[in-house]
Amino acid sequence: MVASSRDVYLVIGGSGFLGRHIVEALLARKDTVSVFDIVQRHHDVPFYSGDISEEGQVSDALRKSGATCIIHTASPPHGMDDPALYWKVNVDGTKAVIAAAVANGVSKLVYTSSAGVVFNGHSLINIDERLPPPPKAMDAYNESKAKAEEMVLEANSKGGLYTVALRPSGLFGPGDRQVFAGLFEVYQNNQTHFQIGDNTNLFDWTYVENAAYAHLLAADRLRPLSTEEVAELKEQLRYALPYITCTTGARKMPTSECRPLGPCVTPPPNAETFTAHWNDPNYAGNAPKPAVRGRFDPLSATALERDDDAPLQVAGQVFFITNGEPMYFWDVPRIAWRFFDEHFGTDKTKRSIITLPKEVGMVLASGAEWWAWLVGKKPGFTRFRVTFSCVWRCHNIEKARRVLGYEPQVGMEEGLRKTLEWWVADKQKSQKA
Repeated sequence: MVASSRDVYLVIGGSGFLGRHIVEALLARKDTVSVFDIVQRHHDVPFYSGDISEEGQVSDALRKSGATCIIHTASPPHGMDDPALYWKVNVDGTKAVIAAAVANGVSKLVYTSSAGVVFNGHSLINIDERLPPPPKAMDAYNESKAKAEEMVLEANSKGGLYTVALRPSGLFGPGDRQVFAGLFEVYQNNQTHFQIGDNTNLFDWTYVENAAYAHLLAADRLRPLSTEEVAELKEQLRYALPYITCTTGARKMPTSECRPLGPCVTPPPNAETFTAHWNDPNYAGNAPKPAVRGRFDPLSATALERDDDAPLQVAGQVFFITNGEPMYFWDVPRIAWRFFDEHFGTDKTKRSIITLPKEVGMVLASGAEWWAWLVGKKPGFTRFRVTFSCVWRCHNIEKARRVLGYEPQVGMEEGLRKTLEWWVADKQKSQKA
């Protein structure tokens, strides 16, 4: 992938989990990139230390780096009991970034939002970007991220700045010290045999390299599209997208021109041709299948006309980003726990699973929160976590695939393997130190 123009990048939060992967992706394609953060963890790119909520410090980094594109990933991790910090970084910080970008003539701002900004505590199934955040956010993290996203989108096309927001769901990968840290804590506490809910709810995950790839695509395409480009996109909307095959592999449907040769005495005409097509992994098959769109489809002709083709632009838009391979919620933890068993020589996953209904889980979580408050500790088992583990959270990523050109590069199977291998190696290294 080559950038549409040679932008100079400043990754705000570039020492963090996602930010670092974005920096590495930019370096891999030989782009010029700097980092703005409060702590320096790597020394392969220019680094500017500063407080994101101070516009002057952000401006100073923009001037010194010569950045033309900001990728803003900075945020405190989810789950902290500090609403003021979330507001300072996510809201005041984003406000300062926007002001500094306009003051310094920066033309692009890619903001890392979160799929959680629309989570309302209930199941979300195949939702698209039209769903607004709930009137009352689930917690301070999602409230502050939603407000920051709103400011970013409102800033689009003002002062020469084009903006876009991306919403990854269930971010994981090498370098993650949140999701898999929690799973490892459960493993260490011998609690892997407990399950809340019946595990029939599907959940969307996003491998970090896929999320980084999406950010680069958004940055490359963050400009107004021409009439011709919009027309080309509309033509492509007439045809259905292929299945995502990162984990499952490509699938073929037998047709008259592409099929295996069954039992026969005399081979039919052209047998060699259609057998060769079947055995060719790159055979494209027949003409693309038409896309069937109802009037409630966000990319239908009626919807696009109503919105003046805005959903086909990158600027001013928001996009869900996932692996496109939703999994039953408890399957990912169990994959991790079995991996830990294999590598640490234990058998904690051999115990029979105890399944608790959500209602029981909520009662137990309430008790855990009360006890934690009483003894002055942070609760490890909360009502939010119970809710989170029992609902569907699946997102429609067609808009990202159509408009950004996003396709997951690493499947769930490969992503989980890479993440767990990194986690075990990192854990063993820290134990030796």
